[in-house]
Amino acid sequence: MKIENTKAQMRKGVLEYCILSILKEEDAYVAEILSTLKDAKMLVVEGTIYPLLTRLKNAGLLHYRWEESSSGPPRKYYGLTDTGKLFLNELNTTWSELQNAVNLVTQSKTSKK
Repeated sequence: MKIENTKAQMRKGVLEYCILSILKEEDAYVAEILSTLKDAKMLVVEGTIYPLLTRLKNAGLLHYRWEESSSGPPRKYYGLTDTGKLFLNELNTTWSELQNAVNLVTQSKTSKK
């Protein structure tokens, strides 16, 4: 079994949560989303993110708007819908619970004492 495959699957599993979290403060276009993910060491390519954004939009979690750019073609900015904000709040709770559970399972027995 290759560790890179497992690491990639783990990243994919949290990518949706990360994207929604990026958009919680303000709308962003794809290059900004990718840059934020890259800065966080989440290796994602455009070919992965576009289908995910479309799926989140179709699920009613995201909206988008076009905005003119001074340095090229118009940009599509994504933002959370009210439903997306509620969904993200639920994911925050789930993430916290999952993080606590994983920490309990992965701690060494001597550090639990």
